[in-house]
Amino acid sequence: MRRVVVTGLGVVGPLGTGVEATWQALLEGRSGAGPITRFDTEGFGVRIAAEASDFDPGAFMDAREIRRSDRFCQLAVAAAQLAVDDAGWNGSVPFDRDRVGVVVGSGVGGLETMEQQHDVLRDRGPSKVSPFVIPLLMINGAPGAIAMRLGLTGPNYAPVSACATGAHSLGEAARMVRDGSADAVLAGGAESAITPLSIAAFSAMGALSRRNDEPAAASRPFDSDRDGFVMAEGAGVLVLESYEAAERRGANILAELAGYGASCDAFHLTQPDPNGTGAVAAMKMALEDAKLNPGDVGYVNAHGTSTPFNDRVETSAIKAVFAEAPPVSSTKSSTGHLLAAAGAVEAAFSVMALRTQTLPPTINYSTPDADCDLDYVPNTPRSSRVDAVISNSFGFGGHNACLAFRAVP
Repeated sequence: MRRVVVTGLGVVGPLGTGVEATWQALLEGRSGAGPITRFDTEGFGVRIAAEASDFDPGAFMDAREIRRSDRFCQLAVAAAQLAVDDAGWNGSVPFDRDRVGVVVGSGVGGLETMEQQHDVLRDRGPSKVSPFVIPLLMINGAPGAIAMRLGLTGPNYAPVSACATGAHSLGEAARMVRDGSADAVLAGGAESAITPLSIAAFSAMGALSRRNDEPAAASRPFDSDRDGFVMAEGAGVLVLESYEAAERRGANILAELAGYGASCDAFHLTQPDPNGTGAVAAMKMALEDAKLNPGDVGYVNAHGTSTPFNDRVETSAIKAVFAEAPPVSSTKSSTGHLLAAAGAVEAAFSVMALRTQTLPPTINYSTPDADCDLDYVPNTPRSSRVDAVISNSFGFGGHNACLAFRAVP
């Protein structure tokens, strides 16, 4: 079995474009949340979100490509381009193209296209519906577009597991590299669901924060005064290669993706199992897969959505896995919740924690909750010796995915 390493990081989101800009904003404790600008929020109970405000698709795609792709796909293509640039591919593919895969998923795909074109159908009739609706909204359009852009003809598909999608994509891609069915895989997730229907629907569920007057303080994972998550948009893509191939081509190896665990709560369509059984199983599987002991882990990047139920259950699950829990933080406090992209973006943050030996903070943490009693790295980053990290992702449907990263000397 081959070792799997990370050689490139691509991140686009509410804190900026590119992993360095995003990481710096994260360490500065900035929030990407603000008033929604992508549609008129008159009459909406929730009027805040974390938009990728500085994202310019024109920096990555020509006008024709932009017209023929939904925003989630544009974000995915941009993140993939940034990732291969970071991996030093320098405009070429350093592998047999048949041996390079793309595994990039989304939760809802082209939701913005679907809503807009439904309006066209209702107001102007069926003859005015765009012939590009289906390719724009289909979730597998993102990995397809990345493959066409880079000429990658290896395995290509799009996992869908709600907010665990990005982590599942990385875990499944790592298995491809490990078992030799691909030499390299671009893997991650993308989401752009700041749309009227999505905001109204998540709001109706009571999942979103209603701190409309203080958006930067709205996402507050593990804080006693949390009242829900802040919807965000963005994409994260990582380049995974075998250790041997990366060494052979002189790549800058950023970390090893050493372990992956996946499970299902089989409990409720939207609520986590209050016993945290599935989350515990996923973390234990990732540690076992990586051949790590709990004591080897120096940092946990939590799912940490800022919803009352999730944060309490995740805290309990971490305590069940670790006799002495390592420092934990939720970077969603700064980025908001990127849904299907969250697991991949947070995987990139986990790699950066290993690279810089710095733990990103949980901002907006001011009032401890008796049921959330871990060390959440409150409000400011922390320098710390970190040799291994785990990153948790949990999704509606009871989907759980956990990734274990290890430093490579």
